[in-house]
Amino acid sequence: MPARRETYGATETIIGRWLAARPGMRQRIVLATKVAGPSRGMPWVRDGADNVLPEPFEQACNDSLRRLQTDTIDLYQIHWPNRNAPAFGALYLDPAKDREFTSIHAQLEALAGLVKAGKVRYIGLSNETPWGLGEFVRLADQHGLPRVVSVQNPYALVNRVVDNGLDETLLRTGVGLLAYSPLGFGTLTGKYDAPGFDASQPGLGRIAQFDSMRKQRWARPETLAAARRYNTLARAHGLTPTPLALAFCYTNWRVASTIIGVTNQAQLDEDLDAWGTRLSPELLA
Repeated sequence: MPARRETYGATETIIGRWLAARPGMRQRIVLATKVAGPSRGMPWVRDGADNVLPEPFEQACNDSLRRLQTDTIDLYQIHWPNRNAPAFGALYLDPAKDREFTSIHAQLEALAGLVKAGKVRYIGLSNETPWGLGEFVRLADQHGLPRVVSVQNPYALVNRVVDNGLDETLLRTGVGLLAYSPLGFGTLTGKYDAPGFDASQPGLGRIAQFDSMRKQRWARPETLAAARRYNTLARAHGLTPTPLALAFCYTNWRVASTIIGVTNQAQLDEDLDAWGTRLSPELLA
C-alpha cells in the first residue's frame, strides 16, 4: 500500500504494461491483487472513509482490471479488516476503537458477485485474525458463498504471531498462509546487524530511511536483537542469513507460499536458491 497519493495504484499499472508487452505471459502466472480496507489515516484510500461498503468493491476491482490490462484477477484479497481488529503489529484489541462496519456476510456477497461475473477466480484475506478468518469461512459455508482460499499475514523467524491461534484456524479450515515479510523487513538478511537502523549508513532499506518504518513492528530493539542471533546461527552452520530465514518458511507446514521483495538480481537469485536449502535437525532445535 503506497504511503503517497501519487503512487497509489502504480504497481498494478507497471505490471499491466509488463504483461501487455509479453503476449501469452498472462496465462503462465497467478495474478493477485487487493482491495483496500478503511483508509487507516490515508485519505486517498476510500476518500478517508472509516467503513467500506460493498459497492466500492466492484469499482475497485474494475480499476484494478483496467490498470493490470486483464479481464480476470486470479486471487483478489481484502488488504486488511474492515472492522476494528489488531493488525500491522498491534497485539491487542482496543474495544474503545470499535465502530460500525460492513458485515463479513455483506463483504462475502460483494466478492461473490465479482466471482460470478468472471472478474475474480478466488478470494483471500490479508492481515486477518483467527476470529475473522473463521467467520469468513463459516459464513461462506452457511450461505453457499465462495470460500477464502488464502490469508496473507506476516510470518518470519522474528514474527510468529500466526502461531498464536491462526495456525490452528488455517489447519482446520484448509486455508493457505501466504507469508509476507519472511525476511523480517530485511532484518533477517544481516544488513542491519552492524549499523542497526542508522539512516546515515548508505545502502540500507526503508526501515533506515523512513521514520514511519522504524516505528513499526520490525524496528523494535528486541526484533533486531533476535535477528542478529538468528543471523549468527546461520553463519555458524555455513549459511548466509537469508537462506535460513526463507527455508524456515519454505519447510513450514503453515506456509503455502511466501512473498518476497528484491531490489536487484543478486537478491532474487539468493531468495530462489533458498528453496533448495534443507535445515538440519540440529539447527532447527
